[in-house]
Amino acid sequence: MLPDGPLGVVVPILYIIAFALFIYGLSGLTGPRTAVRGNWIAAVGMGIAVVATLLLVRANWIWVVAGLVIGTLIGVPSARNVRMTQMPQMVALFNGVGGGAVALIAWAEFRSSTGFLDEPLYVVIATMFAAIVGSVSFWGSLIAYGKLQELLPGRPIGLGRVQQPINIGLLVLAVVAAVVSGLGGASEWWIIAVLVLAALVGVLVVLPIGGADMPVVISLLNAMTGLSAAAAGLALSNTAMIVAGMIVGASGSILTNQMAVAMNRTIPAIVAGGFGGTQAAVSGDGVERTVKSTSAADAAIQMAYASQVIVVPGYGMAVAQAQHAVKDMAKLLESKGVEVKYAIHPVAGRMPGHMNVLLAEADVSYDALKEMDDINDEFSRTDVTLVIGANDVTNPSARTDPSSPIHGMPILNVDESHNVIVLKRSMGSGFAGVENPLFFLDNTSMLFGDAKSSVMEVTEELKAL
Repeated sequence: MLPDGPLGVVVPILYIIAFALFIYGLSGLTGPRTAVRGNWIAAVGMGIAVVATLLLVRANWIWVVAGLVIGTLIGVPSARNVRMTQMPQMVALFNGVGGGAVALIAWAEFRSSTGFLDEPLYVVIATMFAAIVGSVSFWGSLIAYGKLQELLPGRPIGLGRVQQPINIGLLVLAVVAAVVSGLGGASEWWIIAVLVLAALVGVLVVLPIGGADMPVVISLLNAMTGLSAAAAGLALSNTAMIVAGMIVGASGSILTNQMAVAMNRTIPAIVAGGFGGTQAAVSGDGVERTVKSTSAADAAIQMAYASQVIVVPGYGMAVAQAQHAVKDMAKLLESKGVEVKYAIHPVAGRMPGHMNVLLAEADVSYDALKEMDDINDEFSRTDVTLVIGANDVTNPSARTDPSSPIHGMPILNVDESHNVIVLKRSMGSGFAGVENPLFFLDNTSMLFGDAKSSVMEVTEELKAL
């Protein structure tokens, strides 16, 4: 409820300004040219929303200030020091913290209302929804963080056929405990049971999901956190939480669907788990194959005399932090009259836009970054395609082998290029754990080694030509 007096006028105005900045900032995130500015605009909006909310606080300000100081001391250094290769797990972790905060808010609301005595039904429903979804998001995000950080195995960890019945059973029990909690005057142990049962659901849902699907899971959990925040805002009559939560929930849901489409997988199939992970490559027919190795000198000659070179960045480029070396190589090729473009797959790396961010950091021209649908027709007209650490998104089995686990997944058609040079440390499989026939094609050569070192060696050879 808004207070009487000047604050009753000022706070709504501040919220309206914050909402406008949220939406305007979000619109800027649709393109790389405006993404940084959009992020700053949305951040300013969030700052205004926080100030407006603090104006309504009637509590011990020592605790409020302490929380702000602790959060700032943890959040700012973490965000400034994180490497780009670790950004996906930081997104998962920060998103989880939001879900955890919502779950704690729901618990606090239960305590402050003495077990929802005399509370309207909509408050009870919204609070219990926030408790369940927030707890699922928090614990699920921790598991996602553990898998991406390799604290946990990236492969699916499940209970086989009983996995889904157990998950459903735990969710039903959480809902039952929520109903009992909302009857009015229930023991506090019931709300604790809600949070614990929902936590088990979050853990057991994400554990069986393999690393290949983890970017989609992060996006889904982010959407769930937004929806839980909106529900908590409804219970607390906090307009800022409702609007911000719905924006996060809606945008996260759209992104999750787009990523699932990009992988040709349904969201229920992803949640069901059992696909992808760090495991040995599996050949579909058991036939031993050989690959052709190349050298930096030969790769330089091939690219120097090409009319067009397409660079396909992947997680290997991110791990090696090779984006600046790639930019230097491309600049040298362009000085020799070679046209250089970058093919960006929607789910390359470990999160949406991962490759775009890395290349933008190296000041690669936005015009040179081509989305999959825009670049795929050009591979057949391309002299050399340089694949840097990308695996699953270039696997032709997705197009040609109906028995492949990734069959139907839209890929970059690099195999149609006249020549393909693949930079990899080894013959290991990608996050999906599926062997890539691209490496064995007649028009493919492998340049083994660290991606950054390999690119720098190619650049030095180009200078000598």
